[in-house]
Amino acid sequence: MESIWLLGEILMVNLVLSGDNAVVIAMASKNLPDRHRKKAVWWGAAGAVLLRCILTLAAVLLLKIPYIQAGGGLMLLWIAFKLLLEEEDHIRVSEGSTVWKAIRTILAADFIMSLDNVLAIAGLAKGDLALIVIGIALSIPVVVWGSGIITGWLHRFPILIYLGAYILAYTAGEMLLQDAKLGAMLSFLLPTLHSLLPVALGVSVVAAGGIKRHTPRTG
Repeated sequence: MESIWLLGEILMVNLVLSGDNAVVIAMASKNLPDRHRKKAVWWGAAGAVLLRCILTLAAVLLLKIPYIQAGGGLMLLWIAFKLLLEEEDHIRVSEGSTVWKAIRTILAADFIMSLDNVLAIAGLAKGDLALIVIGIALSIPVVVWGSGIITGWLHRFPILIYLGAYILAYTAGEMLLQDAKLGAMLSFLLPTLHSLLPVALGVSVVAAGGIKRHTPRTG
């Protein structure tokens, strides 16, 4: 049951974080004939799945090094807050004139934008290889098939964005506690409260991000 719950969290986080990837896939392949476009999209998606698996497994190994996991947790915490900000990052995407160029563009852009997904999955899966592979393999095709639907859902149901941000911040808190060095320090300094850190970070990020998101800009 716990594995099903974790898989659901992985899918939710990927759903919220993969909007840019859907745009990249669409832009990189839009100039190709229909038959070639479908081939580029599917080969690009398959390559993205393999790339994410390799990067996430590398992240799982690296996160075992003292303080690396704590650094990853802090980075994921920032990503969670950034998710709720109105400003959006745009990545320049060249439009492929051939199937191979389109696939290459999709993979290059996915590599650049994979940091948030990789950290989130590595933190959530806790080294479970099956969860990592299944979560990534399911999430990428969902983005390929339903990029327009996903965008509509996120605009229509903002609660999905807040839920994704909470899961990311909660995972960041767990990563801080699981760090070999920092986790032991937190347990010593906050013997009764350290276990509440993930929930506190999740609530704080959602509250702060929500306030920032809805605060009118001046100037």
